[in-house]
Amino acid sequence: MKYWVAILALFALASPARADWYEASSEHFVIYADDSEKDIRRFAENLERYHSAMAYILNQKLDAPSPSNRVVIFVAGNQRDIRELAGTKDKTLAGFYLPRAGASRAFVQDIRNKKGYPSFSTTVLLHEYAHHFLISTTRYEMPRWMSEGAAEFFAAASFNGDGTIQIGRPAQHRGMELAFADGVSVEQLLDHELYESSRSGRYDAFYGRSWALYHMLTFSEERRGQLGQYWLKVAQGTPSIEAGREVFGDLDALDRELDAYLEQRRMMNYVLKPEMIPFGPVTIRPLPKGEAEMMVVRMRSQRGVDEETAGEVVEDARKIAAKYPGDAGVLTALAEAEYDAGNDDAAIKAADAAIALDPSRKNAYVQKGYALFRKAEDADDKNAAFEAAMAPFSQLNALENDHPLPLIYFYRSFLDRGEMPSESARHALEWAYQLAPFDKGLGMNVAMMQAAEGKIAIARDTLGPLSADPHGGGLAKRAKLYLSQLENATEGESWRPSIVVVDIPEIDADDGED
Repeated sequence: MKYWVAILALFALASPARADWYEASSEHFVIYADDSEKDIRRFAENLERYHSAMAYILNQKLDAPSPSNRVVIFVAGNQRDIRELAGTKDKTLAGFYLPRAGASRAFVQDIRNKKGYPSFSTTVLLHEYAHHFLISTTRYEMPRWMSEGAAEFFAAASFNGDGTIQIGRPAQHRGMELAFADGVSVEQLLDHELYESSRSGRYDAFYGRSWALYHMLTFSEERRGQLGQYWLKVAQGTPSIEAGREVFGDLDALDRELDAYLEQRRMMNYVLKPEMIPFGPVTIRPLPKGEAEMMVVRMRSQRGVDEETAGEVVEDARKIAAKYPGDAGVLTALAEAEYDAGNDDAAIKAADAAIALDPSRKNAYVQKGYALFRKAEDADDKNAAFEAAMAPFSQLNALENDHPLPLIYFYRSFLDRGEMPSESARHALEWAYQLAPFDKGLGMNVAMMQAAEGKIAIARDTLGPLSADPHGGGLAKRAKLYLSQLENATEGESWRPSIVVVDIPEIDADDGED
């Protein structure tokens, strides 16, 4: 995975929508695609089967997410469209995922429902959802090899015509890597500092070997239970390489065993029958003409824009909105584009119009709240301004009690007017992170709040997974720095960091490298 902070490229807005757009809504996903209703339904059902399969294999029962905390998937076109949307020329980019509280977004290529092994774009999505699922089920950090090995293990899945799903198949998309890329030893997998120091700069087999080790430890009779024992030791604070030697024994011998394992002609995998992986209904909604025409604008906005591209997007949004003044979906997207362009009053006006037409449009409340918060920063009477800014978030909370954004902005409403957050506001921020543990920036804010309250041990527990995040970039570095500083902090005494690290990537794009 790579972090792309490049600016959003133009996304072919001149071309009209190619087909009818549909929204597929299920318990864990919302999918937007201009494809056939049949293919979209099958795609949504397969993703729900995948979620159920992970829950079954890992023996994890997750509560259903609040509606706005589901993963929203935009089927954005071909690989070139994905590159333009991501703002990169990297030809290996197959899709990307943005984990954000109340706004997790995945962008994938056109749907290709295949029997057997899925298309590469689907594999990328399955890999990212595996990360999303694993983060949501445990707060114990995984070593990088294990995190990537697990995601690769689950992403190597097959959806069969009889409703069965196979999990843990040989990772075909890693075949060339394992055969021709620079080798990575088990010792390097377990000791990430050693791996980083010995990298040649060339493409290597880190992900393929991580998958292979995870797969072998999952199915090997001789090593049954060792993967769990290893992870437990790491979670208890034992360095990964030490835990590996204690649990796995001679690592050179394990390396040879892994090589032999990869030379097998057949490998085990899980085959789960339909009755083992039940899932809820999928609801399909055809998008009205205006909302369908606005989808490209919506994707650009929710991917993220800068000052220049925000101006381009809002101009396109206004043109479409002028044609469909009575479409609540169009007006909601217009409100977001106006807010991104810095036009707070226009954003509020569009959001109010959308809510008047359809009070269930949750993003309209969000965009109105965002705009009011920004206006409140310069208000003479900040107390009154921030109280007014909380109104749309309170309305949103009434629509969806566990939407994380009203909880986050309740906390912010104190900070932004220079006041100490109340106890209920602090609890609200912690609850938001419970609802959205995949949002690492939110996790950092929670950890700093806990440390400022003198809850040093709890803050360290919160920072642990952030510091070990293999894709955390600057945020992971900051978490490691704070953890080291907290070693000398006194429980019960307020603590604040002495150094601030600011190189935090904002966008997490998957190029198929993990």
